[in-house]
Amino acid sequence: MTYLSKLLIKNVEIISAPDNEKYFLGIDNDTISVISKEMPTGFENAEIINASDKIAVPGLVNTHTHAAMTLLRSYADDMVLMDWLQNKIWPAEAGLNDEDIYWGTMLSIAEMLKTGTTCFADMYFAMDKVAQAVNETGIRASLSRGLVGLTPDADEKLQDNEMLFKNWHGKADGRIRVMFGPHAPYTCPVSYLKKVVAKAGELNAEIHMHLCETAGEVSDCVKEHNMTPIKLMNSLDMFDCGTLAAHCVHVSEADLDIMADKKVRVAHNPQSNLKLASGIAPVPAMLKRGIIVGLGTDGTSSNNNLDLLEECRLAAMLHKGISGDPLLIPAQEALKLATKQGASALGFTDVGEIEVGQKADIVLYDMQKPYWYPRHDRVSLLVYAASATDADTVIVNGKVLMKNGELLEMDVEKIYAEANMRGHRLTR
Repeated sequence: MTYLSKLLIKNVEIISAPDNEKYFLGIDNDTISVISKEMPTGFENAEIINASDKIAVPGLVNTHTHAAMTLLRSYADDMVLMDWLQNKIWPAEAGLNDEDIYWGTMLSIAEMLKTGTTCFADMYFAMDKVAQAVNETGIRASLSRGLVGLTPDADEKLQDNEMLFKNWHGKADGRIRVMFGPHAPYTCPVSYLKKVVAKAGELNAEIHMHLCETAGEVSDCVKEHNMTPIKLMNSLDMFDCGTLAAHCVHVSEADLDIMADKKVRVAHNPQSNLKLASGIAPVPAMLKRGIIVGLGTDGTSSNNNLDLLEECRLAAMLHKGISGDPLLIPAQEALKLATKQGASALGFTDVGEIEVGQKADIVLYDMQKPYWYPRHDRVSLLVYAASATDADTVIVNGKVLMKNGELLEMDVEKIYAEANMRGHRLTR
């Protein structure tokens, strides 16, 4: 893995700085230590990256994935959520082994790095293998073991999540955080959720859970508990642990008030929610209440890819279209959802901005493309016009993981071959 104590990026534009201005961006170990228009002292012997016609953007943060589900991409499409899960995905997942999950995760990490994502949240199985892949590749991640309370081994899975926390939280130079991952209200009985909340509280760990993804989920929860999923989780004191709630499509005004009061963070997955006909989350109402919202792609079998820039574009455009208000989520706000807010949603407090003192998670996008002209507004061009494949150089924690579009430390041909073989085995 390419690593130098000091790295200097020169002639670079910065997405948060005035247009047309060029900077020196100095990285010392894992941290941005200087941003200057003049050659900084102390970097005379640093490796230099000449970033002419490139713009530096904080690494994108994907707040909700099931990374190894890349192995099921294109296997089951054009279905609603529960039919898709029960009749296609869960039967295929029953054949997964630990090595499948490792290689599926490696495929996802390669895709994310090549499209400018430097940090992701994952909830799946065999999470030690996912942590291994994160550790080896240099990406940043928040990991949680998917917990289903209806199976005979539910308590064993909870112990797996506990060991994942003890073995990996804060490890890999601080790149890995660990949460607990109860799947959803319809797969986790209240008695089991109480165990999860108690264990998370004991370890001072946070929780990552699917909540209010479909109208049916909310309706069933109200019928069974006389409460919405949000009110139910609040009654169990889950939110006191700190919670990342994935989806939150069907939430009431009272739910939003609880979420704001309890500082629940939201992983908004617009493409997945549209593809599975789940609906559209009321993100503007969340932001108005000060709720932290990040963007996610969900599993790649429920979405086409892990392109977070595409999610950013959709988040900006979707709410304009349904509201008629072009200022609801402007490009600048959408980019914030994909960077700083996403990092905050995952508990990374020093990631998501290009500022002195922040961790050096940086993507250099190549602006020498037709759709980057004329350059009136760089943020607008990035959000509305650019392609994620414009990512030229990717740096995570001060380490160069991709340069000139080539991953430096991953054997992509082997990854492609393993993923193809394993994906076909699972679905035949």
